[in-house]
Amino acid sequence: MVLLARKPRLWHSKTMTHDAPRNTLPRLDESLLTHLPPFSRLDRRQIRTILDQASSRRYDTGVQIFNEGEPADRFFMLLDGYVRVVRITATGEQVTALHIPAGQLLGIAKALGRDTYPATAVTAAESIALSWPMRLWDEFVSEYDGFATETYKTVGLRVGEMNNRIVEITTKQVEQRVASAILRLVNQTGRKVDGGIEIDFPITRQDMAELTATTLHTVSRLLSGWEKQGLVQSKRKRIKVRDPHALVLLSQP
Repeated sequence: MVLLARKPRLWHSKTMTHDAPRNTLPRLDESLLTHLPPFSRLDRRQIRTILDQASSRRYDTGVQIFNEGEPADRFFMLLDGYVRVVRITATGEQVTALHIPAGQLLGIAKALGRDTYPATAVTAAESIALSWPMRLWDEFVSEYDGFATETYKTVGLRVGEMNNRIVEITTKQVEQRVASAILRLVNQTGRKVDGGIEIDFPITRQDMAELTATTLHTVSRLLSGWEKQGLVQSKRKRIKVRDPHALVLLSQP
């Protein structure tokens, strides 16, 4: 059974005009953030203080928010949209490490003891993010106990997800890896549509290949075969799961 874990969007981009300045958005109500992990243990006055020090920006699809190896001068909170976290291997291949949905921090190099970004963040859909100067990280961690505790929980969860990905790549066959990746994205971002559950952002077959450490040809062959069996539907950068239970069986060793 596939559980939909998607959180409601913090900001509906359709309420904003496309010709608005990219770095000036309407003042955000702190009550919208009280349920998010970095802020869930803070009172509204503390959240307001943090928000007043933030800059905001809208990003088009496919924009790099920051790049691997660059000085980590800012950290971010994704308000709306989805972000792909991408790594470049020693041989120059691009690998998608994970996807980050709205409501999470990213670019938190300080939490990893780094002064450069460990990966590249690319918007997988039109997105809106807040950002703060990295110099404020230590201040937030020391002054707001809940901010520190919940943020490091997020770091732990991401490290755990990365470790699970490594185990998948080393122990599962490619068919199992692709099925597992689709199920993971459906659990994280899926929305119910006619005839199934759709991953709620554009994702190409090349994206799936990078996410599962395989080739575009292999992903295309698998998805085409599953479409013929009625398990999934893949078109126009969208993947819809029509039979989640069958994919669960395919994902198992």
